[in-house]
Amino acid sequence: MIAKDNFKTISPSELSDKLASEQAVLIDVLPKARYQQTHLPGALHACVFEVTFLNQIAALAGDREKPLVVYGADVQTHDAPMAADKLQRAGYQQVFILEGGLKAWRDAGYPLEQTDTEATEANAQTLVDGHFQIDCENSLIEWAGRNPNSTHVGTLGLSSGAIQVEGGTISGHFTIDMLSISNGNLAGSDLQPVLEDHLKSDDFFFVDKFPEATFEMHAEPIGDGTAGSVANYQVSGQLTLCGVRAEQSFPATIVSNDDGKLAAEAHFDFDRTRWGVIYGSTRFFKHLGMHLVFDQISLQLRLVSH
Repeated sequence: MIAKDNFKTISPSELSDKLASEQAVLIDVLPKARYQQTHLPGALHACVFEVTFLNQIAALAGDREKPLVVYGADVQTHDAPMAADKLQRAGYQQVFILEGGLKAWRDAGYPLEQTDTEATEANAQTLVDGHFQIDCENSLIEWAGRNPNSTHVGTLGLSSGAIQVEGGTISGHFTIDMLSISNGNLAGSDLQPVLEDHLKSDDFFFVDKFPEATFEMHAEPIGDGTAGSVANYQVSGQLTLCGVRAEQSFPATIVSNDDGKLAAEAHFDFDRTRWGVIYGSTRFFKHLGMHLVFDQISLQLRLVSH
């Protein structure tokens, strides 16, 4: 973690005087779309989240003894301290952070500039109302199943689905192509098709009889629904698998991409025996020996819309 109090700071009023009286390089370290939307007058741009950040600074500042003032979004974010930390470790001698960042400058009544009147800030925090078809080609379910001796992983594909967003609430459905079950950790070995056939057989998911599984879902925001590094929606719904319909819920992160498309990610465990998939379960059989299979299957779900 970067300690914010380890760096020299400058207030908005001090910065205003400094820019008027002496040479200093002012750097906006936020993403380009945000910089284009609004920034401090005379500020140059180098995004701290890009791997070329220090190269960008070198092209803008050159002299490592020249005063640099960096700013980010506000007092709560770590964007400017991260930039200052990188710059100090790279040998820059005079690095200052604008106290409170862009917000403090604006709140103090100082002017701002805008370079692109058409630019809009990417905002993954707000979902746009509408009807979205799931892009099955780019959506995927990854699974992991375990026994005492090994872990097997693989994928499942989707065949159809749609999501409706209205006032922050989400509803929808998707269909899983159970015929698409594949294994990855045994790829290239003679055991791979054996395991895949085993999973498709009546021992497990009986895909000849139940070629599809469906999930009908409803999702409500967690807190204010703000997207970030943690789940922002609680998803609940009915999963129909192997002819059995039962409830399943899990947290998910659901955001809008730059192009307005939806993207959802979730990872959770589910108990396969609730859907009658009981092969190798000690809750239903004794003396399993090498045929013991743990009940929980881990899923990682990735959904994107068209």
